[in-house]
Amino acid sequence: MTTTAEPVSTVAEPRAATAGPGATTARPRTAVAGPEATAAGPGAAAGPRAAVAGPEAAAAGPGAATARPRTAVAGPEATAAGPGAATAGPRAFAYAPAQPPATDAVTRRQELAAFLRSRRERITPEQVGLVRGARRRTPGLRREEVAQLSAVGVTWYTWLEQGRAIRVSAQVLDAVARALLMDATERGHLFVLAGVVDPRPEYDCPVLSPTALRLMHTIAPYPATLQNARYDVLAHNRPFAQVFGELTELPPRERNCLWLLTTSERWRETFLDRDEMLRDLIAKYRTGMAEHVAEPAWKERLDGLLQVSAEFRQLWRRHELATMSPHVKRYRHPQVGLLRLEHRNLWLAPQPQTHRLVAYVPADETTERRLGLLAELA
Repeated sequence: MTTTAEPVSTVAEPRAATAGPGATTARPRTAVAGPEATAAGPGAAAGPRAAVAGPEAAAAGPGAATARPRTAVAGPEATAAGPGAATAGPRAFAYAPAQPPATDAVTRRQELAAFLRSRRERITPEQVGLVRGARRRTPGLRREEVAQLSAVGVTWYTWLEQGRAIRVSAQVLDAVARALLMDATERGHLFVLAGVVDPRPEYDCPVLSPTALRLMHTIAPYPATLQNARYDVLAHNRPFAQVFGELTELPPRERNCLWLLTTSERWRETFLDRDEMLRDLIAKYRTGMAEHVAEPAWKERLDGLLQVSAEFRQLWRRHELATMSPHVKRYRHPQVGLLRLEHRNLWLAPQPQTHRLVAYVPADETTERRLGLLAELA
């Protein structure tokens, strides 16, 4: 039979329409129209791209179906079409996610790439024994020439200069540093940027400067030494010898604070805080060794202490760490009695924790007088 829509108001309760007797509820279907679509009837709404029937769709007569809207998700340009209309946009847009900030590793690789390019471009072929050629346009050396001089693959060196995430060995970096004629400062910078330990650093200078030696002796009557990062005593003044013993009488390999604190009976008796000092010094050595773990001198010192001292082995297994800081320690001298001395460090090189002047400053007036008395006895 034919159903005739009743002329009732199109405003109804949300999601419900009043129909005549025997009306059935049908599942909705969305009508999509072009941009020129107009409202089809009372309660219908049209957007810029689609006309969607709202929940207030017109009520029909008996047997008419009530349309329920389908939700339309639109882009940012969508506009509201009217009461009950779904929001529709002209089209959907896909946005690329924001790039994450560069990590420390990425920044280091970028700096390494720029550094290698700058070193390569400053060297002429003649400096490394190559023929320039008539058609050379590259300033300095070509990448394949650096690879040839370094005895590494062209692709590998290219990736290194492009800042790619590759693992590079100390041997390759050593060869590249030699090929690019890097000095000690540039070589150290290269290894730091690559995150690789230099197997042969040029940090330790075999000759102490006269200025450093004069400064050490000027501190008298306060004890003072010149030490490196491994706590090797490179030189000391007369007051140090009076308080701690004359180290020039010992073999060179034993002129080390960590060695003496571990093995010397005199230091064990003189240092009243010896156990605490040993534990602290071992922790400092471990902290410092992290930057020199591949260097033979550091490993040799560690292996020697592990072999001769069970106490050292036990403390080393604790994996404790410590940093440099001023501290006051007590010492017993057989002639002048108790000395309370504060350890102070003065760095003498650009590199951190390398050569330093260690001064033992009186922590009180009594120690000051006793050091003066000890200087008179010398």
